[in-house]
Amino acid sequence: MRKATYPDRRGREKQRAPGAAEMAARIRAALHSRANSEKARSGQIFFKEPVILLGVSATDSRNLAREIYEEVKEFWSWREATVLADLLLPDPYLEVKGVAILILGRFVKSAPAAGLLGKAKFWLQAGFCDNWASVDTLCPEVIAPLLTRNPSLLRQVQAWPSSGNRWVKRASAVSLIPLARRGIELKVAYANAGQLFASRDDLIQKANGWLLREAGKTDMKRLEGFLLAHGPAIPRTTLRYAIERFPPAKRKQLLSETK
Repeated sequence: MRKATYPDRRGREKQRAPGAAEMAARIRAALHSRANSEKARSGQIFFKEPVILLGVSATDSRNLAREIYEEVKEFWSWREATVLADLLLPDPYLEVKGVAILILGRFVKSAPAAGLLGKAKFWLQAGFCDNWASVDTLCPEVIAPLLTRNPSLLRQVQAWPSSGNRWVKRASAVSLIPLARRGIELKVAYANAGQLFASRDDLIQKANGWLLREAGKTDMKRLEGFLLAHGPAIPRTTLRYAIERFPPAKRKQLLSETK
């Protein structure tokens, strides 16, 4: 992708700052040029909810996001990256949403944490991230870094399990996974997990089990105690995900003792 330039007074080309609308158009064009209808059809099997795919590989999407970032990083801050996300996340195509999130993720360190967390929640509630793949990109790329940098924001995320929006609910678990796997803020992770047990949504149950599995990485005894304490309240889908890293005999025991 050639960088945008303009001639200076002496006729020499100088790089200019590309705008968010211009980059949004270029991203859409680049992704559509890589579209593969066969991959788009086969990719649908990974989703229960309807999604619209171009059939662009994850590698190509990440390479495009990196390429765009390298072009704009000298000119943009989190503000322009957020405008780009506002332009691209309503796009129906999954890959377009993903590239927008990946680019924004590279600017998160300079963003005001509270404001961007609110923006991320808005995107979820508005249905702009209306599938597990978009949610599972937004959470580690944008939300988790904000929580790591500003733990006071965890209070807001602790309210998300009670949301009526399934994607906010899923984010209440997935956003904590990067922290939980490092043993950070486990109290919040277990609190959110407990609130999510009441959900009958398969995508929430799987995300919750994923969170618990990662929380157990640094303290398996704590995870075991938590599971035994909640027993029958834990959906079996959540439980099976949560106990994946236990030895086979322990898994069998936990499945029996939590009935």
